[in-house]
Amino acid sequence: MTTIMTTARITAARIAAAGLALLLAAACTAPTPPRSQASPAAATVCAPPQGPPAAQTATTIDVIEQAYFCILGNHYSGATLDARALLIAGFAALTQELNRHGHDLPGATMPALTGNRTTDWTAFETTYRKITDQIPHLHTKLAVTTLEAIVAALGDNHTSWTHHIEQPPDRYDGDGYGLGLHANLTSRQATGNPEAALPPLFITTVHGGAAQQAGLRPGDLIESINGSAPFIDGRPTPAINALYPQYPQARPVQLRLLRHSTGRRWSVTLTPGLYQQDLATLQTVQAKLLDNDIAYLRVRAFAPDTADRVFTAITRLRQGRTLTGVVLDLRGNNGGSPTEAIRLLSAFTHGKTTAHLCTVDDKCATLRTDDTVDLLNLPPAVLTDRGCASACEHFSSAVKDLHLGPLVGTRTAGVISGPAQPYLLANNTLLSLPTRHHLGPNREVIDRIGVPPDHHLPPTPKDAAAGHDPALTKALTLLHQ
Repeated sequence: MTTIMTTARITAARIAAAGLALLLAAACTAPTPPRSQASPAAATVCAPPQGPPAAQTATTIDVIEQAYFCILGNHYSGATLDARALLIAGFAALTQELNRHGHDLPGATMPALTGNRTTDWTAFETTYRKITDQIPHLHTKLAVTTLEAIVAALGDNHTSWTHHIEQPPDRYDGDGYGLGLHANLTSRQATGNPEAALPPLFITTVHGGAAQQAGLRPGDLIESINGSAPFIDGRPTPAINALYPQYPQARPVQLRLLRHSTGRRWSVTLTPGLYQQDLATLQTVQAKLLDNDIAYLRVRAFAPDTADRVFTAITRLRQGRTLTGVVLDLRGNNGGSPTEAIRLLSAFTHGKTTAHLCTVDDKCATLRTDDTVDLLNLPPAVLTDRGCASACEHFSSAVKDLHLGPLVGTRTAGVISGPAQPYLLANNTLLSLPTRHHLGPNREVIDRIGVPPDHHLPPTPKDAAAGHDPALTKALTLLHQ
């Protein structure tokens, strides 16, 4: 259930809000288009890639058209979606980009929309071409901006448009890029779900790079970012986004910090760049023995071989001793393969429903455990946080609903719209869409809500500074009861 967080969705998120306001006005004048108005070619206008895409070519209005009908024909909500939402958001982004470049043309007026998907596209395209033909040097920039906004208008965390992913020219396998730190607000939250964040903002991990060179430590409170408060009245501000720059962003970031243990307040300026990461932290699965009878597995993602890695690690830990339980640490697990999540679940129970994948009209396929997987016959305790997303939430919700073991930590991300299917566009870029939406084993909605823990133990600056892990301590206590 791979989630591809791209620059497209990040930069277009603000545009979507403007499009929504216009949509509400338009929606009052015409009904939502019925299913019968879907383009006959909608379902075949795009297809999954048959191999690695060729070199990317320019984004044009024809590519935007292909993406528009691809969304309507393949996204799980496409059959009932009011397509005017996409076009209004795209046009709002177009006009904002025109204004940004000093070309706010008098003819840049949104055409009237009727609710007929094909007719509305024709009106949109005609106006778009009249506008962009006047400024040919901005053709590609305007097309990219427009398509980014159309994709963002879906408001779907598993819909993305992957294009122009740049890497530093001297990057080596395992290198990280950025400030070299992580805070208790993850990069996923900062860009996709900031409203779930709670103050205070503090450093949880120093990986290297500028943060390490500046002597920053876990537990240091971040009081301001580039002169702006990270929270105002308990709500996060856009300033937090600067903590997680993506290449080629290289603008220095100024932090005002407080170290509680000494009372020291100081400012540092960190410049984003490449840094070497600890290779152990890049492993999908890390295992160790705790208290001589508990297997601890840190599972960072549900990669294609994750379940087998976990089973192998537990087998090794079992040699010469009797295990009494398993701690599965899923904190920061961004998801991956739903098949691997199901296989890992199947080591703890058989004959159970793990999730439902449903169409917009509630026709659901039931996902069940893989009963060919051998049972471990060990009770699990699962550590979760706001970094646990997608397939990680599939796993966590099943553990909770099936009463397999306690969840300890904080609520999961709420980023589990549905499994994403990539589609190849004419310019060799990929548009990823969920064709069905995800429900938990009890048919509950998890997307945008998350899975609550059974034992709520949020991280604190004091614990981070001391290297304490209250969630892990609680999980061990529960397994020993």
